[in-house]
Amino acid sequence: MTKTFTLDGKVIPFEEGETIMEAAAAAGVYIPHLCHHPEFKPHGSCKLCTVNIGGRLGAACTNRAAEGMKVESETEALNADRRALTQMLFVEGNHICPSCEKSGNCQLQAVAYHLGMLTPHFTHFYPARDVDASHPDVLLERNRCILCELCVRASRDVDGKNVFGIGGRGIKARLIVNSASGRLADTDMSVTDRAAEVCPTGAIIRKRHGFTVPIGQRLYDHHDIAEVPVAGMERPKK
Repeated sequence: MTKTFTLDGKVIPFEEGETIMEAAAAAGVYIPHLCHHPEFKPHGSCKLCTVNIGGRLGAACTNRAAEGMKVESETEALNADRRALTQMLFVEGNHICPSCEKSGNCQLQAVAYHLGMLTPHFTHFYPARDVDASHPDVLLERNRCILCELCVRASRDVDGKNVFGIGGRGIKARLIVNSASGRLADTDMSVTDRAAEVCPTGAIIRKRHGFTVPIGQRLYDHHDIAEVPVAGMERPKK
């Protein structure tokens, strides 16, 4: 017999061992997220996928589904918290969407639209962060990094190179490159590495590809992020 739980009143079937996020995605229900990717071990750091699980809050990407569980996601309070977290991500970095070549394909931008974020609300930090353009084929723009660690996990777990890491703590945390010089050019990273493709923002981009698809014709230009499938997940439906 198929096991089920309810998510916002909808019956969601799941396989033993699946997380709430995995089961919801398989059922076509979108739960906002940024640090989660089906290819990698759940991280639970961005907190956007926080849901109410029978009266307690927990990350949908790390909590396993259970028979009879009652989960709430699309509540006014949870979406207000998600919106505030997204606003914090915008002011903590330097996300200038109109000048970013990832605009329209950026998950951070798309999540902000989905949540109805109209302003940053908080005071911008305007941190001074390095841009590493040393690699011939890959640009590292730390101003757009949200520390989701997807590139860290991809480089370590898929590419087997361990090119990236996180250095520092709190507001001083930043994406670092594991080479003696700290430059991307002095690593064995290749433009074909999974780490070069998995960034949800414009922090890691392939050079000379920024406007291959014109602005206005990109992934999220005409579709809410809840309508766009993530590789490895079933197509979400609103």
